[in-house]
Amino acid sequence: MKGITTDTCIKPEVKAFFDGETNTISYIVRDPASSACAVVDSVMDIDYPAGRIAYTHADVIIADIEARGLKLEWLIETHVHADHLSAAPYIQKRLGGQIGIGANIRVVQDVFGKVFNEGTEFQRDGSQFDRLFEDGDTYTIGSLQATAWHTPGHTPACMTHVMGDAAFVGDTLFMPDGGTARADFPGGDARELYRSIRRVLTLPAETRLFMCHDYGPNGRDISWETSVGEERAHNIHVRDGVTEDEFVRMRTERDATLGMPKLIIPSIQVNMRAGRMPPAGDDGRTFLKVPVNSL
Repeated sequence: MKGITTDTCIKPEVKAFFDGETNTISYIVRDPASSACAVVDSVMDIDYPAGRIAYTHADVIIADIEARGLKLEWLIETHVHADHLSAAPYIQKRLGGQIGIGANIRVVQDVFGKVFNEGTEFQRDGSQFDRLFEDGDTYTIGSLQATAWHTPGHTPACMTHVMGDAAFVGDTLFMPDGGTARADFPGGDARELYRSIRRVLTLPAETRLFMCHDYGPNGRDISWETSVGEERAHNIHVRDGVTEDEFVRMRTERDATLGMPKLIIPSIQVNMRAGRMPPAGDDGRTFLKVPVNSL
């Protein structure tokens, strides 16, 4: 892992948007010194049985950005989500900005390009995105410098984005009482996940951590913000004192009991294309494939 420094004294403004259908939290992150902002992990609505998409949640984000007179510069995907569809191209068409994801999207595209029998016309070089982040890459949101950390384990392309005193961890971590995400998807690895998490937890204890998902364990209210200190002290899977081997054993046993996310089929096909649908057929209709005995 590269040694990376970041200015954790700067406190960006973070506004969260919760999608109850997928338990996903999207964010608008504003540079405190300007009107520039980024959107992290947007959601496109889908009625899967009906085969219809909508942009209700994305429109709320767009309306908020417009109402505050913000300038959208980035649409960040922390990874190729398997449980919701990205609305990044829709928001980009309305407000501009660049769509960015980890460079290992190419690994994910190669694996799932085969699973979904996409053929040679499906590019597996990440070219659907505007920016592919390598570990340690920096970019700016106005005057706010952000740093992309490669934090694989849940998927090969997972990135944590550190923006001042805030870090957006995707599915690398959950709230302390939620633990961690699964590591059994293709390219996932529990040992890598542990090491990625411990790397994130080297940030200062007061660093704000923002989750991509929350499920309200034990009936508590939905929540999405915690801190490095809270995770180190209380995370049920990886708090200080839990060894790598203990975590790997727990995560492997737990993952073996989990079913597939209900939206994994449409989500991966769309998200590996940067939030775009597969190309329409000669009749103008668009289809998503259902591989049999492949996932």
